[in-house]
Amino acid sequence: MAITGVPAAGITPAPMKQTLSTAYIDFADAGANSANWAQQYLPDLMEKEAEVFGNRTISGFLSQVGAEESMASDQVVWSEQGRLHLSYKLATIAALAGGKVRLTFTSAVTDADGKVLADPLNHGIRPGDMLLVSDTDTTIQLFVNEVATAAGATATIDCDRYDGVQDDTDMADTATISVLVYGSEHVKGANGRTGANKPQHLSRTNKPIILKDKYEVSGSDASAIGWVEVSGEEGQSGYLWYLKASGDTKARFSDYLEMAMMESVTAAAANPVGTVPGNIGDIKGTEGLWEALSSRGNVASIMTTMTDWDQVIAELDSNGAIEENMIFMDRTTSLQLDDLLAGLAGPGANASYGVFNNEEDMALNLGFTGFRRGSYDFYKSDFKYLNDAATRGLINATDTANAIHGVMIPAGVSSVYDQSLGKNLKRPFLHVRYRASNLESRKYKTWTTGSVGATTSDLDAMEMHFLSERCLVVQGANNFVLFKGATEESN
Repeated sequence: MAITGVPAAGITPAPMKQTLSTAYIDFADAGANSANWAQQYLPDLMEKEAEVFGNRTISGFLSQVGAEESMASDQVVWSEQGRLHLSYKLATIAALAGGKVRLTFTSAVTDADGKVLADPLNHGIRPGDMLLVSDTDTTIQLFVNEVATAAGATATIDCDRYDGVQDDTDMADTATISVLVYGSEHVKGANGRTGANKPQHLSRTNKPIILKDKYEVSGSDASAIGWVEVSGEEGQSGYLWYLKASGDTKARFSDYLEMAMMESVTAAAANPVGTVPGNIGDIKGTEGLWEALSSRGNVASIMTTMTDWDQVIAELDSNGAIEENMIFMDRTTSLQLDDLLAGLAGPGANASYGVFNNEEDMALNLGFTGFRRGSYDFYKSDFKYLNDAATRGLINATDTANAIHGVMIPAGVSSVYDQSLGKNLKRPFLHVRYRASNLESRKYKTWTTGSVGATTSDLDAMEMHFLSERCLVVQGANNFVLFKGATEESN
């Protein structure tokens, strides 16, 4: 029996003793004659995977500044107190015969929070009330004589002026009239008041969304060892590549839980986004932190001077006066604030080092982690999510006009002090609500299927599933500040 096939030699002999590339099999050669393992020189393998991006996870923000509570419904509804005092904007004023003046509320009138009155007759002003009425130039006091009760598109309030002036010529800016009820006056022996005001509250709602992810590895790959020792944020390490892949999937899913609570928006009611194939129901979104603060919180842009911060403080004074606040910023905005505070803390400056244990050197040498202005303490921290070029940092660099540079959140240990009652009241807060019952908790579910490890099916693979159903509740958004817009460097 003859040999019919003779393989070609994989090397080329050399007539002299010298090292030539043609005399040896190339380790990296993928040709048919190469075994990809036989070579003259043993490679110096650095088996430890280099972690060139550092810690790549951004989770932990909401767990630091918020709370988590379970819910057993498809939506969460909460109520927030309305303003205690009666005040309105965008009324008009006109003179009447007999020296009286008339205030008119239309369907566009708003209360102090900017909420449009659905019915102008629901303004709460009654006969006998005393009013402060102002435009951009003048403030006058009025006494309410008569309030119209007939239904219509407008509500009229007839008043007398306490100063005896019988016209409205000093109230020229009729498009920007503000009205405040500051008390009432009645004559002796008069009957009781007509009508009564009821407490107002704002009802808000949000719905949870279902987040899912999955990792899959075949049985063969799960049993194969690699050359490189891998590691990940979840603490996994070893020479089995699937350990890193599954750990990275888990870490990425944990980040999604926070990113979704910040970036999500609600879909337009008249135009649902649609359905994912195989799912039932419309994709309706949920209100994230940025959307909540953009619609009913405070939004500030460039904060490079103390005047800018004084405007924030003035807004806090009008919205609850929470004394301690946490500020999470991107690097650029954080450095701008450091530069501002460093300039104020120079020799002879009126700087306070209360948050640094009254040590000037500590404040100046370590960089500013907080400052006190007026009666408010502000503590700042860098927000990795806003800096990382693979997360929000990428979007901020692209759309500088709408970039998110930071957020100010009332601190967990703070409270609102009511001077009238002489005690602290409950402060607004962030809550993450997740679906749960006695039988099922959907806060953070993981389960494994397949035939690798514990056999649950005939699939020759391991599937790791991740699921969470949650939403964010932003209570008292008027006490939060969102730093948004172009920075000085972007202009």
